[in-house]
This record gives sequence, C-alpha cells and structure tokens, in this order.
Amino acid sequence: MTSEIDKATDKKRLFWHSRRGMLELDVLLVPFLEEAYDDLSDEDQARYRKLLDCEDQDLFNWFMQKSEPTDPDHQYMVKIILDRVQPD
Repeated sequence: MTSEIDKATDKKRLFWHSRRGMLELDVLLVPFLEEAYDDLSDEDQARYRKLLDCEDQDLFNWFMQKSEPTDPDHQYMVKIILDRVQPD
C-alpha cells in the first residue's frame, strides 16, 4: 500500500517529468497530470509514466498527429490526452 507521502512525492516527480521545456508538450502534459492523472486506473497511471520515458520529438510528433506511436500503450495514452483537449 502506497502512503499519501509516497503518492505526493511521486506526483511531484511526475510533474517535473511532464514539464518538457517544449511549450506544445507542456500545455498538454502538465494540465493532464494535474487534472486527470489521479482519476486514472493504476494501469493507466503506469502507461502515463511509461509515456514520459519517450523522447520529446516523438511525443511532439504524436501529439501534433504527424505520426503514431507503435507501442499500443503509447497510442492509448496519446489518444486519452488528445481526446481530453480535443473533444468531439
């Protein structure tokens, strides 16, 4: 069982990993972390953490819809994040 302190520490770490230094990514990832991450299932939280391990240029291309990730977990998270800012 993860303590509240561990969760807070993890969230702070994720915040800094979500800040990429590229405005296009920061405006997607940081608000997603702050507003939606806590509501994700444990599996989806793990998928988000895995997504943060990707290179900025890959993330940029995926979020700008110039290319698609080959990893199904990455595809899933990119879609969730984009759907949140571009509702139908």
